[in-house]
Amino acid sequence: MMKTLSLPNLRAAFGDKLQEHVSLAAYTSARIGGEADGLIIVHSADELAETVSKLWEMDIPYLILGGGSNVLISDEGFHGVVVLNKAKEIRFAEDSVWAESGATMSRLANQAATKGLAGMEWAATVPGTVGGAVYGNAGAFGGDMAGNLIQAELLTEAGRQTWSLEDMAYAYRSSKLKRDAVNAVILSAKMKLTNGDPDEIRERMRSFIQKRKNTQPPGASMGSMFKNPEGDHAGRLIEAAGLKGTRIGNVEISTVHANFFVNHGETKAKDVRALIALVQKTVQEQFGVALELEVEIVGETHG
Repeated sequence: MMKTLSLPNLRAAFGDKLQEHVSLAAYTSARIGGEADGLIIVHSADELAETVSKLWEMDIPYLILGGGSNVLISDEGFHGVVVLNKAKEIRFAEDSVWAESGATMSRLANQAATKGLAGMEWAATVPGTVGGAVYGNAGAFGGDMAGNLIQAELLTEAGRQTWSLEDMAYAYRSSKLKRDAVNAVILSAKMKLTNGDPDEIRERMRSFIQKRKNTQPPGASMGSMFKNPEGDHAGRLIEAAGLKGTRIGNVEISTVHANFFVNHGETKAKDVRALIALVQKTVQEQFGVALELEVEIVGETHG
């Protein structure tokens, strides 16, 4: 069993904002995960910064969750405090948009389209938040955060900092923050846009959304499980290895797209991990390709 944090100091610091022993399954797109010792919901970038600063001072482990996609939380849960980021403010300028890190990418894309601002149509199909997209260089349909970001505001232990696009050192589904495990929290981001025709922008978005519906499974999943290897697609390799439709417990490799694992019920994270291991082993044996996870595994993992 996971030992429990001593909570009196947290109660004193956060009062009624602190929820204790909270199941995380409801806060992830895959509907999987054990309990967090504590959960705090924040509603602005300033509140996010203040909360994380306190947790740093108290030396409490924390996890920031936005949309809860691209993450697999262990059955043992998270030994610390989960900060649920609901900082959602969005402000448009003539050729750019500023958004807090808890704003969803789809909402950002839709609001830009309504204002006749182009450049974020790809984001209409991205399930997560601005913070997650900045951190992981999210992308779809030929667009990605590296193509849009102007700058991001981060909280570091040295205080607030503004990082430029160059500072992020983006690569495929990766950034300096992600690669180097930089101890920083994304508070907000500014992204470039261009003027366009609202009808044309909406038509592009509709086309992307339809393509995604046609090629990706409905239901609870984490999003793409593995990064695409250079010059190939993880889904193609998994399908070619004969693994489409393989199931362990209640988790199945989707028959629609093999790079998606679908939760068909009360799925355990350990079953997802077993399926991940099976895929990696089989693809490595058959094709000599080491598939790298796109999702992040969080929490203690036993057994």
